[in-house]
Amino acid sequence: MASLELELGMDVTVKNKLISGFSRCLKSHLFISALNGINTSVYRAEHINTHVRHALHPLTLSSNINSPHIPTLHLVPSLILPTTQSSMLQRVARHLRRRGIVPGSSHDQHIRLEVISGKDLQVLSERIPAGIYVSITLAKRRRWKSAIQVPSSNSSVAWGDTVTLSPYASSKLSVEIRASFELGRMLGNGEVIGKLKISWDKLLRHGNEPFELSFPLVRGVHPSVTLKAAAVNGCGNNNGELLNPIVDCKIAQDTDTGQTRSGEYVTSKRVSDLNDAVAHFDCTDQPRVRTPERGHPDRPLSLYYLTEALTWRHKKENTPFDIRESAQIYHELLSLCPEGTYLRSIAEGANGVDYVISGCNNLPIDASDEDIRLRRIVLEVCPQGHQHRLGALDQLSRSLQTHFGQCGSIVDIDESIQLGREAVSLCPEGHPNRGVCLNNLALSLRYYRFRHQGKSDDLNEGISLLEDALCLSPVGHESRDGLLDNLGSALLDRFNQRGEVEDINRAISLLREALTLRPPEHQQRNITLSNLALALITRYGKSHANEDLNEAIELCRESIRLTPYGHPECHGVLFNLSWALCSRFTRTQKIEDVEEAIELCQESLVTLPSLHPDRFYSYMRLQEAYLSRYQVQCNLADLSLAVENFRLASMHPTKGFLERIIIAYNWTVVAEQHGHESALEAYTIFLDLLDDHLSTRSSTISRQEATTTFHYARTLPVDASSCALRRHNLEKAVELVEQGRGQQWSLASRLRTPVEELESANQKLAHEFSELSKRVSDAAQGSAAITDRAAADQAAMKYRRCTEQWEAAVGKIRNIRGFSRFLLPLSYEDLQVAARDGPVIILIASKYSCNALIVPTSGVPHHVPFPSLTLADLAKLKDDFTMAIRHASLMGPTESRTELIVLLRKLWDEIMLPIVKVLGHDLKVKPRSRIWLCPTAAFTSIPLHAAHPSRTKADGSGRELSLEDIFICSYTPTLSALIRSRQAMKTHQTSPSFVAIGQSQPGAGQGMALATVDSELELVHKRVPPNVNFSTLSGDEATQAGALDALRRNTWVHLACHGKQDREQPYNSRFAMRDKPLTLLDIMENDTPQAEFAFLSACHTAVGDEETPDEVIHLAAGLQFSGFKSVIGTLWVVDDEVTKHVVEAFYENMFKDLKDGVLDCTKAAKALNYATHGVKKLVPLEQRIVFIHIGV
Repeated sequence: MASLELELGMDVTVKNKLISGFSRCLKSHLFISALNGINTSVYRAEHINTHVRHALHPLTLSSNINSPHIPTLHLVPSLILPTTQSSMLQRVARHLRRRGIVPGSSHDQHIRLEVISGKDLQVLSERIPAGIYVSITLAKRRRWKSAIQVPSSNSSVAWGDTVTLSPYASSKLSVEIRASFELGRMLGNGEVIGKLKISWDKLLRHGNEPFELSFPLVRGVHPSVTLKAAAVNGCGNNNGELLNPIVDCKIAQDTDTGQTRSGEYVTSKRVSDLNDAVAHFDCTDQPRVRTPERGHPDRPLSLYYLTEALTWRHKKENTPFDIRESAQIYHELLSLCPEGTYLRSIAEGANGVDYVISGCNNLPIDASDEDIRLRRIVLEVCPQGHQHRLGALDQLSRSLQTHFGQCGSIVDIDESIQLGREAVSLCPEGHPNRGVCLNNLALSLRYYRFRHQGKSDDLNEGISLLEDALCLSPVGHESRDGLLDNLGSALLDRFNQRGEVEDINRAISLLREALTLRPPEHQQRNITLSNLALALITRYGKSHANEDLNEAIELCRESIRLTPYGHPECHGVLFNLSWALCSRFTRTQKIEDVEEAIELCQESLVTLPSLHPDRFYSYMRLQEAYLSRYQVQCNLADLSLAVENFRLASMHPTKGFLERIIIAYNWTVVAEQHGHESALEAYTIFLDLLDDHLSTRSSTISRQEATTTFHYARTLPVDASSCALRRHNLEKAVELVEQGRGQQWSLASRLRTPVEELESANQKLAHEFSELSKRVSDAAQGSAAITDRAAADQAAMKYRRCTEQWEAAVGKIRNIRGFSRFLLPLSYEDLQVAARDGPVIILIASKYSCNALIVPTSGVPHHVPFPSLTLADLAKLKDDFTMAIRHASLMGPTESRTELIVLLRKLWDEIMLPIVKVLGHDLKVKPRSRIWLCPTAAFTSIPLHAAHPSRTKADGSGRELSLEDIFICSYTPTLSALIRSRQAMKTHQTSPSFVAIGQSQPGAGQGMALATVDSELELVHKRVPPNVNFSTLSGDEATQAGALDALRRNTWVHLACHGKQDREQPYNSRFAMRDKPLTLLDIMENDTPQAEFAFLSACHTAVGDEETPDEVIHLAAGLQFSGFKSVIGTLWVVDDEVTKHVVEAFYENMFKDLKDGVLDCTKAAKALNYATHGVKKLVPLEQRIVFIHIGV
């Protein structure tokens, strides 16, 4: 049997080598195990040959552990070894002895190797390393590494590291020079600069002198290291790193292979090498496996190597995927690399993220979600001050523009404008890119957002920016053609809005100049041709000059010839020609023109996705073509097709509200003209769209401006109601007139909706709704005073975000049982609640018919037609009243007001008498009952409550009764306003407090002094019951802020001062105070839910805006909206000398017979009725009827 003894006291390295050699001889038939008491650290698994570890036949190891002598280890095979294996063991022993290793010797021979320096250390891949180190490998199992040292500018490195090596593991050793791209932790072993195998003899032949070891050629030079080798006994003082086992880590292997392939690519330029490099680096960072995982210390290097290979491949093949992928990797990589680290410095370099940014900015914009995400990533890796930030801003802004053009989301264009403003701020005067940035911002404002929302400020700012950009692009400048085209198109938009001829003429002139700068071979000539044609067609619509139309058609045809199928603007050119041909058909009635127009529109629809915003224009031009053909051929099928395209255009979801509202309005006109059954549908869609459009405006003023934009449609609510009446749909008539009137109040009141009922169903959701309502209200108020355009945009975006959250909460509320119509337009059943305490009479003044609708306490509405009354008659009656009242105000108190009396008799006979007959005969309303008048349009300026026959009865039995003799009359702006006031009466019960506010000496420019104000306040004080908390605010204390505070703190208010209705801007209607006016807008924003009653002893407090009478925007309505349930207002100028008589009589009646001393604001209408009757001898007629009651 073969045996081998190892002294346990011998050197560990010697024992290792003996065991290793022995185990290699025994190969896979042996298994080694250690006895108790033997140092088992030398038998770690990695030190034992793999074959031995998997042996099936163990050896027995024996020792006399009780012996006092140093034990010996006997390795005894359990099997009889063949002679050949015994011989092998003997040869191992002899080989070791020849090497000078004698078992039991304590002075074994080693080699000390000093790595001194290196030079000409070029990196094959041409990357700049963080450092360079030398690696020495023994027997492919153990490796030593020098320190990583930073190379000098001449590619040399000084190390001065030493390591003591045993020569017996292998006859040769491998020396490598490697480049590291991080001074600290490494992933893999870095890129190989040079690699050699060298024998021990060759190392030792230089004696103790340094020598140079040269490596194969790299980039034209031979890298080399300077070494010094010497034989030593024992390990000695080894100041190098210990030999470490080589662990075959898959990540390290892939990294090293990737580094090798990258280096090979530099010399070979083979894409296959790069592909291999990418594949191996990608293995270290699989998107799904994520090895190394996020947070792993090796992840930054893994990301860097992968993106570096991707950018190389992009440089070679220009593949968009590689540059997109690189951008995403850099986005993560930079976040993992702190400032100051070497990896960050090379990642941020010209060949790193800067190259990727430039590559991404050169990619074509495709407006996909992926493209926008890429542009966002690029912008995020370009922080403030980064040289590429301007380009990144521009690219993301244009990507959002294109996405908006295809999807119509206002969020996109708002963000694009925000980015555009920042880009302009980075281009001060003299910057070469300022003109480009001005143009791009103008495009977002004018072409996209203005056309979507219709805000004049956007159009005006866009034109101003384009004018500035054009000044920076004189004749010969490369951008001049595009700026001329854009400015011409912007002026065309302004002409369509304002109708000023100089705009359309200049637009055409600019577009003609742009066309001369875009010759036939120019890529964008087709766009200018189409835009010029559009301008000429538009001018033809005003001037009817045939030469404009004919030229437009020729330009459109040339544009089509130059526009390939599939071009992004192909559809626009097609429906522009369609419009021109349709216009010519209207003049010439050549059927081929209109048929071609229809075909062109149908073709344009084929080129567009179903939700593309521009399908709207195809529908619009199609309806024009079908309608034109119907008007000539009278084929009802064409009218039906026209209506269907009206419907498709007005309901197209991705088009902005502005143009959809216009097309819906045109639909109502056409349907009324041709008696089409779709008229009621068209009206409903118009009102819904207008409501949605106004709700996007963040402030009361902006909503008013948006309303006046549709000045031509201000009669739509009453026309819609008239349409329903003519179709005998009385309930729908009530719903439509209510939905279309007072939209300003309705929209604002949504944020003040009581939630008591909702709280009982879902308290948490009720609280969420209240909080969001406050947030939206605050955002709206915050935006109102902003004048800076950029800040206004930010405020509008904030408002929209708040509104979206609010709408989401409303959606959740509507899913609760019983709340499905929460904040939706009220149904007739809901609106009838307004008539709980007496019928409401809605007076409808439409160009199609004039009517009254009576909403009774229960049952269906009653229709009172005025067949002989036209809108023109009402307009004359209104003007006559205005003149008669002016004349009466100049008369003495005892003179007869004959002119006014005649008008009041006419009012009675033609309007109020038919209503009174229905109230008394059909509805059995008892005399002296309360009724509410809800006038619309021209009716709002007529004193309906004062209708009086002023004559003796036919039988001579006495005077005929007037309206106010028969009923107690009140007014309400809308049914909803009356319902809200009644609801608030239930929920806010507080102790009454009364304040009398007066200002006899208003501030500069607010009016003359009022002599009787102080005496009026004293008169009121005397009439208020002593148990009521009373205060006075007058003189210097009656300021704007003081008055607002008094309104907030008190439940009852008497206001004596100058009042003025602003006809041009109704929200500036105001009460004159000591310092500055108290405006309607101030009052609206002053939420006073506990308020009950207000007496407005001032001029013009209940007369609305002539431009939008159905909005009922006046001071009395504003106080009602802010929380006052019952308000006394005035229709025209009041005479303060005689007003005091009405005031005194009113309060005497108001506080007469109080129940338990409790003030009751619902008595105000009756008290006013009695007061005006009681002062007939003291107050002239026009000053008695000037006062009206509004509310409960």
